[in-house]
Amino acid sequence: MWKSLFGKAGRVAALAMVVLVLLGGLACSSSTDSDKLKVVATIFPLADFVKNVGGDKVEVTTLMSAGDSPHTWEPLPEQVKTIADARLMVINGAGLEFWIEKVVETAASPDLVVVDTSVIPAMEGALLAGEEDEHEGVNPHIWLDPVLAQDQVQAIAQALIMVDPDNKDAYLENAAGYLAELKALDEEIRDTTQSFSTREFITFHPAWTYFAKRYGLVEAAVIEESPGEEPSAAYIQGVVDTARDLKVKAIFAEPQFSPKAAETIAAECGAEVLFLDPIGGADLEGKDTYIELMRYNVEQMTLAMQ
Repeated sequence: MWKSLFGKAGRVAALAMVVLVLLGGLACSSSTDSDKLKVVATIFPLADFVKNVGGDKVEVTTLMSAGDSPHTWEPLPEQVKTIADARLMVINGAGLEFWIEKVVETAASPDLVVVDTSVIPAMEGALLAGEEDEHEGVNPHIWLDPVLAQDQVQAIAQALIMVDPDNKDAYLENAAGYLAELKALDEEIRDTTQSFSTREFITFHPAWTYFAKRYGLVEAAVIEESPGEEPSAAYIQGVVDTARDLKVKAIFAEPQFSPKAAETIAAECGAEVLFLDPIGGADLEGKDTYIELMRYNVEQMTLAMQ
């Protein structure tokens, strides 16, 4: 099964866990004609982290497309083949990739390394409503907090060094530069959100819990507590009542889901619908890097909360 490379006392500074998959999967070789290290990442923000740390030493493939919801997405045969051909796989963890063990056990090459970048902070709101299992109930949207994202970047850097020690210096230098950019992003967001005239917002699902906690905002209500589970009419009415009480200017939808429920609530309380995007994508203008994605989301919040 999965073997941890770091014990509890020997974790990297990120407090993330890197795991080595020692499974007898397909007899596939991860060798390639290219000298670049083949890396797969499940979602775009993680792929962008890898690109910034790995630079020209890595070839990164993002498994999920921009419009996919990671809460419902499962890999197709072609994506399973991509995983099988990779040397390193980067996942968010915290239950986001609910399919990971099954796929890796059946399709991964024996030398595939999987890095789980999840950091489970002890903060109020970390558990999803109605969930009792400590692992499965954890809110997985870690990357949307730029401070926790820095921990994920450090975990990725450690994994790259582990599988490709010859390029250790390049990975460390790249990671240091990118971490400085993320620290500047955190300060930029902090300055912007401090000027918000309202602290409460209503969004599609609880993707912004860590972000809100970091910057002193309040995720006052969500349209779907569990993505894919349609809320009842009574629940929607409760969200409408909250929106009216707070006099919110906008209801935040997400491009990975239908905006119909958000539009219904907005119409009831005289608000508009704006979009927060937790995933982004390499082909989406203005959201084609993690930093630009976060700036876009803060701009959307500013329109509604300034």
